Amino acid sequence: MITSNKKTENNDLSVLKRKPSDLRRYMKWTAETKASYGSMTNYLLAHRLPKTWGEPPFTPVSDVPFAEPSDYCVLLNDWPYGFEPGITHMVVWTRTAIATDDDRGDMTPESRKIVDDFAKRYFVDRLGPGDEDKVLYFKNWVALQSVRALEHIHVLVKDVDPALIKEWTREQEWHKA
Repeated sequence: MITSNKKTENNDLSVLKRKPSDLRRYMKWTAETKASYGSMTNYLLAHRLPKTWGEPPFTPVSDVPFAEPSDYCVLLNDWPYGFEPGITHMVVWTRTAIATDDDRGDMTPESRKIVDDFAKRYFVDRLGPGDEDKVLYFKNWVALQSVRALEHIHVLVKDVDPALIKEWTREQEWHKA
């Protein structure tokens, strides 16, 4: 079971951190990547995101996040937060804007419902009845995002069959150039 504490229940995402050794490697890799590509966005566009998306600003098929499969892409996180064993950290990148409030940069109630519905449909429903507690998902507030130019949410799953994770993260036909 993925457990939360009062801070994550209250949407205090600052509690999500990388292990110190991972953080040092991440910071080094980030600096080297930015030096080579100019930005994390450029790196992601060159190596991780679908070529069919083109360059920002993107033109999504749907203005509603996660409504059109060609508008999002599920990838394993190359630099996951430090969690207990058995937790897999994925990132769902989307070329459709996810609305945030102006005060904290947190999702609006409407966008939170859209993300909730997507996570249930794409992840939770595939696990079956009683496995809802194996999935945790969130969108970092704007201030906490390391890649602000590209919309994304984080999804954590606990003790999920690797074959299902591979299915969730495989390259889709509509993303192939």
